[in-house]
Amino acid sequence: MKAHTTSAISSLILISMSAWGYFASDTPSFTALIPLIFGLVILALYKGVKAENKVIAHIAVLLTLIVLIALFMPLKAAMKRDDSQAIFRIVVMMIGAAVSMVAFIQSFRAARKARENNV
Repeated sequence: MKAHTTSAISSLILISMSAWGYFASDTPSFTALIPLIFGLVILALYKGVKAENKVIAHIAVLLTLIVLIALFMPLKAAMKRDDSQAIFRIVVMMIGAAVSMVAFIQSFRAARKARENNV
């Protein structure tokens, strides 16, 4: 799958899972919407990633990496609370971000290889 496709899917996962977590909570917290905000920003970068704009793609991959790393803290807290729904949502977001990271890395490698072959 192409990087722009996985990035869009990952963004939609971040948006939907974050909104679900916020609205399903008895005591919703703004921090539950942080992945949603990241998802919206990454989704806004979609056209640039699809057009293979190097700078925009690197910004998108950096934001994806930040989200992936940042999700470990809520996962740890959800495991401590034994909240299976929260664990599910966070793991789904992490898997989406990880798949997106792999696709970005593969596309960066392919672009470098193509550039080296053209030189």
